[in-house]
Amino acid sequence: MLVVPAQAQAQELTGTLAKARTTGTITLGYRESSVPFSYLNARKEPIGYSIELCRSLVTSIEDAVNKSLAIKWVPVTSDSRIDAVASGKVDLECGSTTSNLERQKRVAFSPTMFVSGTKVLVKKGSPIKSFRDLAGKKVAVTAGTTNEKTLRELSEKFKLAINLVVTPDHAESFGLVKSGQADAFATDDVLLYGLIAQDAAKASYEVVGDFLSYDPYGIMYRKDDAQLNKVVVDAFQVLAEDGEMERQYKRWFLRKLPTGESIDLPMSAQLETIIQTMSVKAE
Repeated sequence: MLVVPAQAQAQELTGTLAKARTTGTITLGYRESSVPFSYLNARKEPIGYSIELCRSLVTSIEDAVNKSLAIKWVPVTSDSRIDAVASGKVDLECGSTTSNLERQKRVAFSPTMFVSGTKVLVKKGSPIKSFRDLAGKKVAVTAGTTNEKTLRELSEKFKLAINLVVTPDHAESFGLVKSGQADAFATDDVLLYGLIAQDAAKASYEVVGDFLSYDPYGIMYRKDDAQLNKVVVDAFQVLAEDGEMERQYKRWFLRKLPTGESIDLPMSAQLETIIQTMSVKAE
């Protein structure tokens, strides 16, 4: 058997894999309040569904570069995350990021790991039941999200004159509703359920209305990095095939979170189909 020297192997690597091999590190971007995808536990460590999938990707990258890698954690926001990936500040962004055509012009995305959509959180007893009830109301949105864009477009299209209050992160947006400074908070429904569960606030808040957008989530990484792309796609195929994606889903969406609450959100038929399709090896 021909043994390729490690040095020659390193020379064959390109992009992120070459960087990882040379530095012995991989940089992961995480979110501070995207429950249950990517958020901080009581010890201020990143945890969640996306974090676990990213850890699996790191293992696959280690196999590809034939070297153990130290993980460097970097916090990102909705507003900073795309720039952080495109500029090389982070190698993988492990959050709750929607993969869409506009963003794909700047960054690459893993296969879909979750499907969500914009909904609205209000205090129980609120007269707001659908997006049309947001006319003239103060609505919190998080900067740099697809939800902010969705609400601006809805407001314009239906002449709702929504007063959008833009904040840096989801926790702050939720805080505005809690304090009465906003009538509602619009973001992906699963993040709303997550914030309510983490806050043990199911008795005080509810998520209302129809989906206002379609948002398939993926792990972000740099565009035009063929070697990394192959590692990511192959790793997701294995995660789907051996049931790890489903196990992680159950852990973060159906069981109790570290706070003791559960989001209690069964897997959608859409995501089930996506995972089944992903599990089939490409010929």
